[in-house]
Amino acid sequence: MANERDKAASVGVGETRIARIELPPEGLRLDGGAALPELNVAYETYGVLSPRRDNVVYLCHALTGDAHAAGWHECEGNAPGWWDDMIGPGKGIDTNIYFVVCGNILGGCKGTTGPSSLDPATGKPYGTDFPAITVGDLVTVHRLLLRHLGVERVAGLIGGSLGGMQVIEWMVRHPESVDRAVCIASATSLSAQALAFDIVARRAITSDPDWQGGRYYGTGRRPDRGLALARRIGHITYLSPAMMTSKFGRERRERPAGSAAAPDFSSDFQVESYLDYQGEKFLKRFDANSYLYITQAMDEYDLATGRGTVEEALRVVKAKVLVIALSDDWLFPPEQSVALAGDLLRSGRQVSFCRLHAPHGHDAFLVDIEHLSEVVRAFMPWVRRNGEESAAAVGSGAEDGVSDEPRPRPRHGVRQPPDVEECDRLLSMIEPGSRVLDLGCGDGRLLSLLKARRGIRGVGVDISIESVIDVLDAGHDILQGDIDAGLATIPAGSYDYAILSETLQVVRKPRFVLGEMLRVARYGIVSFPNFAKWSLRLQLGLRGRMPKGKSLPFEWYDTPNIHLFTLKDFGALCREDGIRILQVHCVPDSPIGALLVRMQCCNLGADRVLVKIAREET
Repeated sequence: MANERDKAASVGVGETRIARIELPPEGLRLDGGAALPELNVAYETYGVLSPRRDNVVYLCHALTGDAHAAGWHECEGNAPGWWDDMIGPGKGIDTNIYFVVCGNILGGCKGTTGPSSLDPATGKPYGTDFPAITVGDLVTVHRLLLRHLGVERVAGLIGGSLGGMQVIEWMVRHPESVDRAVCIASATSLSAQALAFDIVARRAITSDPDWQGGRYYGTGRRPDRGLALARRIGHITYLSPAMMTSKFGRERRERPAGSAAAPDFSSDFQVESYLDYQGEKFLKRFDANSYLYITQAMDEYDLATGRGTVEEALRVVKAKVLVIALSDDWLFPPEQSVALAGDLLRSGRQVSFCRLHAPHGHDAFLVDIEHLSEVVRAFMPWVRRNGEESAAAVGSGAEDGVSDEPRPRPRHGVRQPPDVEECDRLLSMIEPGSRVLDLGCGDGRLLSLLKARRGIRGVGVDISIESVIDVLDAGHDILQGDIDAGLATIPAGSYDYAILSETLQVVRKPRFVLGEMLRVARYGIVSFPNFAKWSLRLQLGLRGRMPKGKSLPFEWYDTPNIHLFTLKDFGALCREDGIRILQVHCVPDSPIGALLVRMQCCNLGADRVLVKIAREET
């Protein structure tokens, strides 16, 4: 039951509507060759559709979700929508800006045509006479619903888990219809482990005598034991091992004194009580045949089937894509999201990637949404509503419609941008139209300069989730990652330039990082503070203490700079590693330093150094 505060922050009271989709005489042709003569789709909407119909966000729900994504229904005690924390005024998907649509998937049991629907040919529920469905069929029905609503193109397409598979398939099947896509905790195909859980869950249902070959409707007997067991199996995969331990451990329910062990070998562990509760609750809202059909469609999905490789399949994508991994997800492990981002990069698509800390596991995108909400909000475009700016978009300077202009928000980045002279020199080293990777990009100000002054859409890399939010909010692409761990997601030779601006001295493995940047880019541009300048030497020599200066403003015990080196040190490392120094620009910070630089005493005069490098064979 919702409290008044929850309802005030929600989209409010709504209802699930049923769209009766007009089909051609031959019906809805499915991927498997069969046809459905009729199609109903249950859906809900939130927000207001703009006159240009350009502010639509479509939600693709997960395995057992439905159209009720946000808000409340009139009936007393009804739970909020499954993503109510994400959707609403001022939330991650802001209904002051967007018109949000969520439809129950084909094969479902919440109003959309599925196995429990009546077959017009017999007047009885389809049961297992319902034709097999694919993820592609789910996407086809989503598109038919949008056309029923008068919409051909979406500003945003968002889905997690099975919903993420729908997002991937939609981008490939209908590339012209999607501006931006968010794929959360998903993959282009299921792992063998995930397949195994689904196979056992389906066997639990079909082994229940009350399943009756799928023709249990109207018999007074349903395969409740099998469906509840399938749900228990699923819930084991939804929570991380750490969360299972913290919630339950080996705690037990109280057993009456002197009671014997249960004859069915059930236990009194709290985790069993939890699984039993989830299984019983599920029976009230889901149909066993729908579970069979939908899990089968998810298992069979493989983006590469009939398309060569995943990379080849993704080459048609036109949307700007955000891939989100969840740290403790073992149903769709982060490695699968990393692989998807890598395939999008190799296919030359615009992609951003982040890995959110998610102790809950796979279910985290439904419950742990603090950073998820910020990331999605930052990634989505600005859209004006009813020809006027929404309250949130004031100051963006956008014309009516979608805008990429950054929104005013607090900056989290710690890297200071280059000064005017250094910035000019850095930009002069980069050819217009080049592909640029900014390593340790901070809040993305250098990326904004590249776009404004060189017309370059650069890509950032940073470990900080705050930087990810800032960079996305500024309209740039970013790959969240620790550059000390390497750039394995990025294919060799993907970029013309990789930039390390005031970053090399803060990484743990500078030699490795230099090698990685010249693996993924033809040229590297590195700027760093020069610890050999005259004033620092003077401080160390006369005072005997670690010096501070403009480019090294920290106390020794509170500095991010873990490698203090000089221009000569850098040159020596480059010679050892077969790296050519193509250009050197020395930036003094005083008249004495400027004089020393003019006298070619660069190591003595430079406060900061800007160097362009390449491999010897380049």
